[in-house]
Amino acid sequence: MDYIPILILVLSFIVLLGMGTPVAWSIAISSLLTMLVSIPALPAFTAVSQRIGAGLDSFALLAIPFFVLSGELMNKGGIAHRLIAFAKTLVGALPGGLALINIISAMLMGAIAGSAMASASAMGSILGPEMEKDGYSKEFGAAVNITSATTGLLIPPSNILIVYSLASGGASIAALFLAGYIPGILTGAFLMIVASIWAKRKGYKLGNRSSLKEVFKTFISAVPSLFMLIVVIGGIVTGIFTATEASAIAVLYSLVLGFIYKEINLKKLPQILLDSSATTAVVMLLIGASMSMSWALSYENIPQDISTALLALSDNKIMVLIIINLLLLFVGIFMDMTPAVLIFTPIFLPIVTKLGIDPVHFGIIMILNLCIGLCTPPVGSVLFVGVGIAKTTIEKVVKPLLPLFVAMIIALFLITYFPQLSLWLPKLFELL
Repeated sequence: MDYIPILILVLSFIVLLGMGTPVAWSIAISSLLTMLVSIPALPAFTAVSQRIGAGLDSFALLAIPFFVLSGELMNKGGIAHRLIAFAKTLVGALPGGLALINIISAMLMGAIAGSAMASASAMGSILGPEMEKDGYSKEFGAAVNITSATTGLLIPPSNILIVYSLASGGASIAALFLAGYIPGILTGAFLMIVASIWAKRKGYKLGNRSSLKEVFKTFISAVPSLFMLIVVIGGIVTGIFTATEASAIAVLYSLVLGFIYKEINLKKLPQILLDSSATTAVVMLLIGASMSMSWALSYENIPQDISTALLALSDNKIMVLIIINLLLLFVGIFMDMTPAVLIFTPIFLPIVTKLGIDPVHFGIIMILNLCIGLCTPPVGSVLFVGVGIAKTTIEKVVKPLLPLFVAMIIALFLITYFPQLSLWLPKLFELL
């Protein structure tokens, strides 16, 4: 095993990040430096440039800009307010009611918008001040908002599941979407249990109990938003349209809904398009750069070397999954989710498939691992959004975050070692 390419790749990437180089450029430059070990400069520059372009040449990736735009339209289109009102009637009277409302609303918002950032931004802006007014500490509110926002990355439609499908070389997007439901809901349920216990210990006041009439009224108000889930996911699962076509339908549906709710008008559209374009540009640059690193890894046979070394340590499925989970939790601390999925899927997927683990199941394990990373410094993007909206500091949020991290890790353990939680729904639909 030649350690030089691995050392150059890892060390150059860490040094570039430490210097404050943007993640996408750090990935591309470290890939180039790795290639310069093996081939002359001109072919190395050409190969990395071509890989960045070729990495974006995928029909499936067209779904990402559409889902980003639909998420932006939903965020600005009044959908979050209606989902929060519905969640409030369901759990508002329980211990930690507002925290539970935040978690359920984030799950619903994430399921519709497919974006943790959009969910954290919407829920933090709307529920944060309300929680503070009711006596909740802003740090606890921020911690709940940060962790619950990531559940939408498991519950479909989710851009990162599309990215994993691409990186895995053919895992079904429909199967991944179905596989994400139970793990996403389970993670949300564990977060709710911890938030409720924390709120009871701190003595936060209970909300008012809602009547059946109020529940029905808020549900009817939220139905048009929730119906989009049936249209998008139902269409993909039944094969009526692809994920890319579904993303375009989601844009049209959310745009019409925004106009019906009178939250979006022609004056607001240019800014919405600009914001979604900026987000898409960042994501696509990360994808292109990550694909160049994946190619550089393959060229240097690094995935095969790591696979051999890991299986030499142990061929026990339980032990290998523990090692991979620990590595992914560590990776998530220092790397954003999209490049992590694109770079580490080709490394770890051959190992787990040799051990008989389903690629769809492994995709859910990987995404949940990296969701935890989104909530941790120094790179956790959702952490910074949540802290910024709450107008507090990372140091103050760490204490209430820790028990919520424990909840997510318990969910990760169950999902890792009970594959039925991920595979039951996809297999059920196969039988149908």
